Amino acid sequence: MSIGLWVFSCKYKDIDTHHPFLYKVWTNLRFPDSHMNKLPSFIIFFSIFLTIYGLLHFYLYRKVIKAFDIGIACHLSLIIILCFLMLCPVIINIANRTGPSLTADILAYVGYIWMAVLFLFFSINILIDFYRVIVHISARVFSPVLLRYIPEDKITLVIVLLIIAGINVYGWFEAGNITVEKIILNSSKLPSQMGSLRIVQISDTHFSQINGIKLARKIGRIVKELEPDIIISTGDLIERGAKNIDDIAGVLRDLEAPYGKLATTGNHEFICGIERSTKFIEKAGFKLLRNESVKVSDFLNIAAIDDPAGSTFGNSAPVSEDMVLDPLSPDRINIFLKHQPRIESKSIGKFDIQLSGHTHKGQIFPFTIIVSVFYPYLNGLFHLGNNSYLYVSRGTGTWGPPIRFLAFPEITVIDFVKK
Repeated sequence: MSIGLWVFSCKYKDIDTHHPFLYKVWTNLRFPDSHMNKLPSFIIFFSIFLTIYGLLHFYLYRKVIKAFDIGIACHLSLIIILCFLMLCPVIINIANRTGPSLTADILAYVGYIWMAVLFLFFSINILIDFYRVIVHISARVFSPVLLRYIPEDKITLVIVLLIIAGINVYGWFEAGNITVEKIILNSSKLPSQMGSLRIVQISDTHFSQINGIKLARKIGRIVKELEPDIIISTGDLIERGAKNIDDIAGVLRDLEAPYGKLATTGNHEFICGIERSTKFIEKAGFKLLRNESVKVSDFLNIAAIDDPAGSTFGNSAPVSEDMVLDPLSPDRINIFLKHQPRIESKSIGKFDIQLSGHTHKGQIFPFTIIVSVFYPYLNGLFHLGNNSYLYVSRGTGTWGPPIRFLAFPEITVIDFVKK
């Protein structure tokens, strides 16, 4: 693939003067020289993704043709539609690289909602298939009469599609219903004249074609009502293809807190492009911390470490947590910002609380079960020992499908109260 792109670039080096649109598309599709060494990893990831996603589409295809007696024309139409939907994430990515457009917006809604539909279809039907196997085994062991309790394929398919439609409608409203989670921690490190310190955390907003100015205004309204002392973003603020980013940044910039606004990087800051993401974060009024700590006041330090995606997409070398956390004074409240909720045992005791996000609590149940396998600290507050805590946000926005199911979005309030 890279050889073909190289040949294309050599053959059409003057394409910018003759075909400006094609040149724009080409420059956004080609691999930067700095990323060429990561091409094999990208190809492996892309191949695995398409294989799994393709198998899910084939599973749905088999269910449909088994339930309905359709002709050749319908077969071909179904195959073409499913192939298009399967490739939609790729097409969306290409469309986003060429700039915001109505086509990219439509593709994003269609492609990502379909992703949710397909996942739910597979999840529900796997349970149904398991039920069918149990009934068939029971019928052989006990009585063939039990086979009557297996519904027809057509009825089953229609019921499953209705359930999925209901979940998607409900999930749309759940995704828009941001809850406020409140955590109270006692601390003797607060000054005598200060009764409490309020930290407000947002995470995983994923501003994009789907999550735009409306989400930003809702976040802004809620955060202002909470009257924070300090505002924290734990990564994944922006996506490639985001619209009205200046307006979104303006809404976030208007948010004020006495001790400021600080942010750390998530994986999507690097996927989107760290330079572009940094510009947006700073325009939104946040100080971006990258593998560093800052003294916010005489009683408060904030430390942050880059997401591991930085070494994959941003050409930055990994940094040890020791380098970031060791300079912190144990006499101050130490807040550690780390996008992914992974804990290094040697870091416990060096911070009062680690604030993380990334998991979305799976965003759409039962994907929650799969995510919890990779991230045991899935959501909520965890006492790690040695006076250290971890809080994992469910995220404030959505990635991909603009729905949530049994995983409400949240804005988190952490109140340190004088002990």
